[in-house]
Amino acid sequence: MRTETLLKEYQDKGKANTFLDKRFGEYDTALTPDQKMTKRFSLEQQRQHTKKDIYNLNEDEDLTHYGQSLADIEKFNDTPDSDNEMEEKGLLSAEFTAAAHFGGGGLLQKKALSKQHGDEEEPAPKSRRELIDELIAKSKKEKHERQVQRDKAQELTEKLDKDWKEVHSLLAHKAPKTEHKEEKPKAGDYDIIVRELFFDMKAQPSDRLKTKEELAREEQERLQKLEAERVRRMRGEFEEKGNNRPKHMSADDLHDGFILDKIDKPCLVYKEGKLEEFDEEETELGSENEEENGEGEDNDEDENGKENQSEESDEDSHSDLENDSHSDLGSDAESEKDSVSDGEKTARATLNKESAPNEEARKAMMEAAKSELPFTFPVPESYADLKTLLTGHVTEEQCLIVERIQKCNHPSLAAGNKAKLEKLFGFLWEYIGELATRQPAELKTIDKMVLQLYELSQLFPEAACSCVQSTLRQSVQELENQLQVKGRASFPGLDKLLYIKIVGALFPTSDFRHAVVTPALVYMSQIVTKCSVTVLRDVAAGLFVCCLFLDYVSLSKRLVPEVINFLVGILHMAVPRKSTLGYTLVPPFKSSAKSSDLMVVKDKMAAESWEMKPLPISQIQRVEQQDETQTANFKLSCIALCFNLCKRCASLYRSLPSFREIVNPLEILLTSHLPVSDYPAQLQKLYHEVLTEVQDRSTSYLPLEFEKKKPVPLKLFTPKIVEVSDYGRKRGGTRQEKERMRLVHKHKREFKGAVREIRKDAQFLARQRFSDIMEGDAERKRKVKVLFHNLATQEGEWKAMKKKKRKL
Repeated sequence: MRTETLLKEYQDKGKANTFLDKRFGEYDTALTPDQKMTKRFSLEQQRQHTKKDIYNLNEDEDLTHYGQSLADIEKFNDTPDSDNEMEEKGLLSAEFTAAAHFGGGGLLQKKALSKQHGDEEEPAPKSRRELIDELIAKSKKEKHERQVQRDKAQELTEKLDKDWKEVHSLLAHKAPKTEHKEEKPKAGDYDIIVRELFFDMKAQPSDRLKTKEELAREEQERLQKLEAERVRRMRGEFEEKGNNRPKHMSADDLHDGFILDKIDKPCLVYKEGKLEEFDEEETELGSENEEENGEGEDNDEDENGKENQSEESDEDSHSDLENDSHSDLGSDAESEKDSVSDGEKTARATLNKESAPNEEARKAMMEAAKSELPFTFPVPESYADLKTLLTGHVTEEQCLIVERIQKCNHPSLAAGNKAKLEKLFGFLWEYIGELATRQPAELKTIDKMVLQLYELSQLFPEAACSCVQSTLRQSVQELENQLQVKGRASFPGLDKLLYIKIVGALFPTSDFRHAVVTPALVYMSQIVTKCSVTVLRDVAAGLFVCCLFLDYVSLSKRLVPEVINFLVGILHMAVPRKSTLGYTLVPPFKSSAKSSDLMVVKDKMAAESWEMKPLPISQIQRVEQQDETQTANFKLSCIALCFNLCKRCASLYRSLPSFREIVNPLEILLTSHLPVSDYPAQLQKLYHEVLTEVQDRSTSYLPLEFEKKKPVPLKLFTPKIVEVSDYGRKRGGTRQEKERMRLVHKHKREFKGAVREIRKDAQFLARQRFSDIMEGDAERKRKVKVLFHNLATQEGEWKAMKKKKRKL
């Protein structure tokens, strides 16, 4: 059984070379050949029948001949029969060839034309020159004909005008009829605007914007040119060219004050009819007179120049007043332009003096040039070189020097400038730290230098990031060393605090995580949580760090609990009585310590002399304590700053759901413990504003709870009792249960039978594969045996032949 079914499928596996005969009735023995042909014809007609022939009433069949419709064949025109027109058998006439064979070629056409015209001689072909002459003659002829036609039209027009004038005088004059004039509608607002836009000036194309590399190259060339001019003036060399500034001319000037140039050619002089020699003295006198005239005009030009310079100085003074109203950053950005303009003005003034060179003017020019800053600077190779370069200069000049270093050594101008300017950022960063450690700190210079640091950080962000990271890493390490050695740490110096402030200006603080800002935030949090507050200087430093915290998170609105805890601790120090506390203090603050009364104002009279003003940053470096009044004023200023920080925190974190719990310690301190009545009026006003901000919140909020939902009851089932007998056999009591058990039993039996058949099929296929392998191996062995037999026979024959050769 399996040899007829499974074996054939196995043998035909992977083979597709079978042919199917789909002819109708080919293997049907019940049909005769005529019936098969009739049925096939009807099926073919049904396939040709389409939907468009449903309503076709013409049932006549379309007769064909060799695959073509007879109706189409009847429409064809009969082609000319060549048999009737042939002169010789097997040849086509010229007319038939010209008509049916695409013209028959040029030779046939020529022959046909020659037969039509008879025996006329063909004209000789014309040369190219003759063709061109004919073309020229033809064009001239056409032009002449057009001119004649135009003249005739002109004559006819003049004649018609003349005749019309004669006829027009005979016509009776009649009054013109009054025509009804239609009132034109007034233009609307839209039409007026459209007309105005039509007459507006069109935008003119502008020059293309220059790239950063082109601008840097132009700036370098300008500075190098100015530096060469300064070096020339330092050497005392005058320019050969004079002042080329154009002279002011009025509208009524007749331009008759010109001076002829000196004639270099010698003049002939005749005296009493005799030729005399050229008098050089007279020419010298003439040249001196011309020089005097020229000096007079130069004086006029100098006066005009002074007037123009005075006007320019007035304009500069106004521009300086306007620039003073701007920020420091704007003034720093324009410092280069102002200094360059001053250098150009001094250069112009010296050029005016160069017209009459003398020793005093030379010395004055050299001194003025030496006092000016150089326009080009090399990049310092070390911090000592930068310090030497900037020492002895005021703040504006130091910023100008750094700016010129950047412009003269832009990264796009040379290959090594990038590495040099990356080092310059580190040198400036270190220089700012040194300025902050001086007594007193040069805060103005630091403020101006931040702009140069920002420009360098934008050019080289990776170098700036690594430099600032190393500084923060070193600061954190120093703080941890203090904690390990002493057990407590003091607040860092002004230089490190200013570094943190500059970081917020150089890098974005609103990012979720930043390579520089995130370590700075961690360092600030360690400062306000691990550094103990023992003196007033620590209070000022801690409040400064809190201000920096709020500046950092002003955009991201990130919650900083360290700031809230520090403000609570500072206000706790200002409470005189600490018997009952409704809040919890967080280290480094303690409820009972030596410095717990540090901010208590004991001098009641100091409130009268206190004025609300911001604390200077220099107080972080040292707090001057001359008497109790100044100490009390400093404490009141710190409390005012603390109130302002509380107000900023309340407005910043108002949208948080936990705002009530965040400001709860502050609210308790403000309402129950602070001696507000002893504070000045301005401070009391600020206190009420802060209290309003803190208490302005939602009255209550709903705590988190599960969604209220009716509980779903558990399903209750009636126990099912089944009688069990005959040693564990289950017998269903209902008919459906018995039928189900029968089907389950049948399914198991069929399933076992199918598995048994599958195993038998697998065994049969395995035996077949094994027999195929054995047959293949037997065939291979037989062929190998035959090959060896043939080789042995050949070798025997070869040896026999070789043996016969030896005998011979």
